[in-house]
This record gives sequence, C-alpha cells and structure tokens, in this order.
Amino acid sequence: MSLVVDTSVIIAVITKEEHRDRLIQLTKGRELLAPLALHWKIGNAFSAMFKRKQVTLSESLAALKYYDQIPIRLCEIELKTAIEISHRLGIYAYDAYFIACAIKFNAPLVSLDRGLVAAAKRCRVKIIEITQ
Repeated sequence: MSLVVDTSVIIAVITKEEHRDRLIQLTKGRELLAPLALHWKIGNAFSAMFKRKQVTLSESLAALKYYDQIPIRLCEIELKTAIEISHRLGIYAYDAYFIACAIKFNAPLVSLDRGLVAAAKRCRVKIIEITQ
C-alpha cells in the first residue's frame, strides 16, 4: 500500500521528534510518495528552525543524511491541479501538492499538520492521523 507523506512527517522522523518511532512503524514496508515540492519544503522547514534557533547547521546536515536514506518516490504533480485545489480550499499551493498527490495515486495522506489534514478531508482524501 502506498502512503503520501508530508513535510511534517519527514521532519519529525529526521529530527527525532516525539512521534518518530510511531511514524517509522506506520510507514515501514510501504511505498512512500510525495510531490517534488517536498525537497523545497524540507529546506524551508530548516530555514524556519534556524530563525527560531531550534537547530544548528550541523544538526540540520546530519538530519539530511537521514532524509537521503528514506525511500520516497517523488512525483510530478500538475500545477493546474494544485492551483485549482489551492483556490477551492484557500490554502497554499505547497499544501495543495500533497493533496493532489494523494488524489492522483488514491493513497492515504499521513500528516502531523492539522491544517493540511483538515483541507485534505474537504477533498475526501483518506487520512492517517497522528495526534500531536
């Protein structure tokens, strides 16, 4: 079974956050999917953590080594589809890419992001919720 994983899931795993072990168990043996935008969102997440002084450069580079080991199939998502979802739901296109990916592959979305989960539910995307 395929699962679409979002940025919050990957960051939680590679930075060893609270839900790390549960997320690894949940995704083990599954095909992991994400839009190409995942790379940019990972970079943006680290830049935000730098600004809040939550992580050092060396810590982020160590986390990226873990990221490189996760077998994620990065998928092309039609820009038009993402823009339509973004407009309909009033969300950023970056979040719409993950919803579009779940729709395209008819795969559940795994996320720790409550806003993304709520938006995906409005599109009738199956969700695997991990409570924070």
